Amino acid sequence: MESTVRELADKTPATRDRYMDLLRVASLGTVVVGHWLMAAVATDDAGRIQLGNLLAEVPQLQLLTWVLQIMPVFFFVGGFSHALSYRSLRRKSGSEQSVYAAFLRARLQRLLRPTMVFILVWGAAALILQLIGGSPHLADITLRLVPQPLWFIGIYLAMVAFTPPLLKLHERYGWGAFGALVAAAAAVDVLRFVAGVPFVEFLNFAFVWLAVHQLGFLRADGRLRLPSLLAATGVLGATALVAFGPYPLSMVGMPGEKISNMAPPTFALLCHGLWLVGAVELVRRPATRWLERPRVWRTVVAANGVSMTAFLWHLTAMLGVYGVMIGLDVPLPAPASAAWWAQVPLRMAAAAVLTALLVAAFRGFERPAPSATRTNGSGPVAALGITLCLFGVLGLSMVGFGDLLEGRSALLIAFRVTAPVAVGMALAGWFLVERAGRRGV
Repeated sequence: MESTVRELADKTPATRDRYMDLLRVASLGTVVVGHWLMAAVATDDAGRIQLGNLLAEVPQLQLLTWVLQIMPVFFFVGGFSHALSYRSLRRKSGSEQSVYAAFLRARLQRLLRPTMVFILVWGAAALILQLIGGSPHLADITLRLVPQPLWFIGIYLAMVAFTPPLLKLHERYGWGAFGALVAAAAAVDVLRFVAGVPFVEFLNFAFVWLAVHQLGFLRADGRLRLPSLLAATGVLGATALVAFGPYPLSMVGMPGEKISNMAPPTFALLCHGLWLVGAVELVRRPATRWLERPRVWRTVVAANGVSMTAFLWHLTAMLGVYGVMIGLDVPLPAPASAAWWAQVPLRMAAAAVLTALLVAAFRGFERPAPSATRTNGSGPVAALGITLCLFGVLGLSMVGFGDLLEGRSALLIAFRVTAPVAVGMALAGWFLVERAGRRGV
């Protein structure tokens, strides 16, 4: 592994934007640490295991989400890399449909393969637990919690799917295409909060995240020239919306809240994304100089090679640590208590070790398959595949792995989905994407 990382680092072309690689790793790492810190397993007075949320226990800490809710940065990086990848494929010979199929397969290899392995492993574990007659309460919590981050995979799939048409709009209208998405997101919130139009808020799953993704296109063309203005606009906008509007302080979902900035996304979350993108662009130059150090760059290269695997399995590791603590009769103090804070460094260190072990076991699935020179792909098949994958992973993030044989379901847009159906859609979609984008030799 070390020699491979060293070779990859040494072969990095001078034209590569190393800072975007750093942002990809840093954003996923921040999400992992944030989840480890926020989720709190404790026991109630009756000795039953309960899953708490640190931000609900200490509402003042919700301001930290203005830094720790860093998913907009990952989607911004995605827009940057998608623009470069699609343009590279477009310059080569092939029809528009085959370019689209090859683009999907190339961008989704390192995303879908580790994701499908994660789904299959946890699906099998959930099925075994149910067949043997149930599971401990912590296992029930785990089966419900571990697939929740898959929502991010679903949103990212949509961004990949929409890259070709939105890139064309960007190339024609530039900032105008971004402005149209921002205006659409604002209009959705007006219709939602002022006019009371039902269900319109779900449109912002597209408009908000695609607007942030569009900033990545602008970055790829070197058109983000005033990051301080972007950051200031985002901070002032989010502050005003939270202070005077119906928007909550937290930029992540909170249990029991009537309005969430995350699900579905709000215009306040879009402003938050503007602030984060502007902020990371402000420190780009010194960070780029830092990345010129060979040891630093090798670390980033190594982390990029396993970052998605670590993201998928980090909640498994965290809940595994709690399971060991319960098995050893280690006290589980109330969240935010002095005893709870004292345990935080040890729990997080143990979760990091267990995550590293899981990464060692599953990292091979994140390595992309070698590509060849000729594309025989089908655009419609690829589009169908990514649609099935999108609905499959989103449905699974909502319904969880619990009660696989009981028909437990969740409402996904306009229809109800069960875990087996969601798994089936995800696997079928993955197969179609792989087949549609397969390259000839």
